[in-house]
Amino acid sequence: MAAIDFKTLNDVEVTDFFNSFDIVLTDCDGVLWIYMSPLPYAVEVINCFQCVGKRVFYVTNNSTKTREEFVQKCKLLNFEATKEDILCTANLSACYLQDMNFNKKTYIIGSEAIAKELSEVGLSSIGVGPDPVNTNVPYNTFKKDPEVGAVIVGFDEHFSYPKMVKAASYLSDPNVHFIATNTDERFPVANSVVIPGTGTLVRCIESCSERQAVVIGKPERYLADMLIKRFNVNPKRTLMIGDRHNTDILLGTRCGFKTLLVLTGINTSADISKWKQSECAEEKDFIPDYYIDGIGDLLPYLQRFKNKCAMQCA
Repeated sequence: MAAIDFKTLNDVEVTDFFNSFDIVLTDCDGVLWIYMSPLPYAVEVINCFQCVGKRVFYVTNNSTKTREEFVQKCKLLNFEATKEDILCTANLSACYLQDMNFNKKTYIIGSEAIAKELSEVGLSSIGVGPDPVNTNVPYNTFKKDPEVGAVIVGFDEHFSYPKMVKAASYLSDPNVHFIATNTDERFPVANSVVIPGTGTLVRCIESCSERQAVVIGKPERYLADMLIKRFNVNPKRTLMIGDRHNTDILLGTRCGFKTLLVLTGINTSADISKWKQSECAEEKDFIPDYYIDGIGDLLPYLQRFKNKCAMQCA
């Protein structure tokens, strides 16, 4: 059982830690930023990782932005990033269908970002945007588009009863692919307001369609498989940094990554204590290898490691 407080490591253990991985996978919301506010020293930590030769991937379950839009956000907040560094579920959903040699149309419950990423790989889609309730039109008059061969469910502020009808109707055909970008229950926010996540919409469509979605985002293995396939990533030399136990840390546990939980988002140190004491085998998979208050707290350790590397190379 791990869950080591990073700040208790001695100098040798810190050096061994940084030498133990080449790849950094970092969640974004709740780890690097909250909305448009970078968390303290997060920029400096990510840029320092890159300075010491670590490859950084931004790994997010957020399906409301394309890779290009994430790059623009990173640049605006002073994080260094290219499209190849972004692993977002809008793009991964398109990659999944591409891997399936899919050539039909997709019905989307979600944002324009999913449609844009599908279009980039030559796939058409429908469904994005409002679909308001119209009680003057009976729902049983809905006629399915025969070209639709997949349904993707992502975050959708325009979620409505008509969208439920259409998604479930398309999914009544077992040959239609059913894809969920992620199953996050809620978004991390700075106050006590609860913002329901994509998982609430996915559960709804799973219920009315009587089918289970293929989940693309964390903690499912598709993301890790893509990393291995595209970039020849070695799981044993990969660090996953996240703020959520059942996505970020569980992905790391399942895929053999080292895991570092930051306490600036969903989970707290009390959660770690609860998982350690739990007799539930599933909760043991939520226990990170290390934890730290915030990603910015890594900065002095990283800077010392960087200086050691420079002295060794001199």
